[in-house]
Amino acid sequence: MKLRFAPSPTGMLHVGNARQAIANALFARKHNATFQLRIDDTDVGRSQEIYVTGIKTDLEWLGISWDETFRQTECLDRYNRAIEALKASGRLYPCFESEQELAAKREMRIKLRKPPLYDRAMLKMTAAQRAQAEANGKVPYWRFKLTDASKGWKDLVMGNCSVKLTAVSDPVLVRADGTILYTLASIVDDIETGVTHIIRGEDHITNTGVQLDIAEALGAKPDRFTFAHLPLLLDEGGGKLSKRFDSMSIKTLRRDGIEAEAMTTYLASLGSSKSPEPMGFDALAQDYDLSCISKSAARFDMKQLLGLNRRILASAEFQDVRERLPEGATEQFWLAIRGNIELLTECHHWWHVTHGEISPPAQPEEQDYLKQAASLLPDEPWSEETWSTWTKAIAEATGRKGKALFRPLRLALTGEEHGPELKMLLPLIGRKRSLGRLTLTV
Repeated sequence: MKLRFAPSPTGMLHVGNARQAIANALFARKHNATFQLRIDDTDVGRSQEIYVTGIKTDLEWLGISWDETFRQTECLDRYNRAIEALKASGRLYPCFESEQELAAKREMRIKLRKPPLYDRAMLKMTAAQRAQAEANGKVPYWRFKLTDASKGWKDLVMGNCSVKLTAVSDPVLVRADGTILYTLASIVDDIETGVTHIIRGEDHITNTGVQLDIAEALGAKPDRFTFAHLPLLLDEGGGKLSKRFDSMSIKTLRRDGIEAEAMTTYLASLGSSKSPEPMGFDALAQDYDLSCISKSAARFDMKQLLGLNRRILASAEFQDVRERLPEGATEQFWLAIRGNIELLTECHHWWHVTHGEISPPAQPEEQDYLKQAASLLPDEPWSEETWSTWTKAIAEATGRKGKALFRPLRLALTGEEHGPELKMLLPLIGRKRSLGRLTLTV
């Protein structure tokens, strides 16, 4: 058994294709299959090395490793052999229409209320007509002649699927400049490298029918492949996620403080009835089941991801995060804040609150209260009991309780309405800073 993830290096990895990468990697890990990373870089004009590096970095961060890897630009001889075989069998035929001519044909068919399919006019060209076109400087691009059959398969997610090829235009497989298109290169690679299971998005369903037809034309048996098409991933508003929507890129989410375990767990469970539970990659693989994924489109909910991220951080050990904390941060600091942050990047704010200088909001109506609270500050050393001791003394002296007692103190000490428990923060802030903030607020 062999699976593959085949990104195009024309942009950063985003949550949509990361979901497909995770699905393939988890399925491969569960079944002890070979996992291949294939870089689909035949679009030379748009492919960039920075994206190749970025994709690999993101996959490794997610916990995904691969057994083999290659780039399509390293396999041009393989594709050329397939092209020549298809030409020899008469299934790949030259076309000379311009984009303008094709657009005019489409418009005419639409006006006649016919499907905007390619009319196969070039199949009627004689050898003399082709020679004349080439003599006039025209260079052909090449289309694949589809059969009149329907291609069906039992999909691991979608169930029984079928594509009626008579409802699809003959696809262009080779551009006039000789560039190989994805539709051909992908299926040739899958055949030649022994891929058995293909997990990708449902937007490829029609493409799957076409590629099965190409595979048969190349002598491959269609039942050698098992397919799973994941439903579309929508954004929170119900729109289709864009590959160029940077805020949804793995790089951006990682930089913003999302944990890898949160990302893999969330994307693996998305669209299924399973509630995401934080777990490592191996445990996630053993629990992964494509049959649990709904056929309906799934919606990427940032609130759910942040909630999962919060749970992971709340139980994270200091040694697991210490290298990403502010310089000088201690285990005491981490234990104080970890239960009140959604993103690890928030720890820099709380480090500033406990070890830096802040400007608390003015509370003119509370000046007498805060002045009295400042006068009751215990002497150091302070511990987790200090907050309780101090506030009890304030309550006895002022008669305050509940929100009236605690809110002005929190605002003065941290500048925030909410946050980590002050019994944990107060020893980190220290008496000198606390006194200064209470006095400054007054």
